[in-house]
Amino acid sequence: MKPIGHWLNRTDKALTRAMNGVLSEFGLTRLDWQVLHVIRDTAPEATDSDVLTALAAHADVLTLRAAVDAVLTGGWATRPAPQRLALTPDGHRRLASVTARVDTFRGLSMTGISPDEYRTAVHVLERMTHNAEAATPA
Repeated sequence: MKPIGHWLNRTDKALTRAMNGVLSEFGLTRLDWQVLHVIRDTAPEATDSDVLTALAAHADVLTLRAAVDAVLTGGWATRPAPQRLALTPDGHRRLASVTARVDTFRGLSMTGISPDEYRTAVHVLERMTHNAEAATPA
């Protein structure tokens, strides 16, 4: 049996590759989509700091800033004020279409996995993360 680190890395790469494929028709990547969700979920406006903090585990600062630039350039989001981000009306509309596609993908990626198995996997990974973070010197 391969160690958990092998499967964590392989799963993340597979999910990213598949999500990028699903999102490519919308001109997005998985990280762009995650940025859009932070903007959407931080009402009424998100800050650049909100995005960087929420997604720090997913990418470095330069990559995250490039994703913010991509959603701004793509017309998904706008800057109502300096360092502030909000979805455009078109961004809200398009995000609903993207979310429907992502939900379909999630269903396919969960084939053969029960909700209880999923919850157990998440809980185990959460505990492992907390254990590893607690054991790491500051």
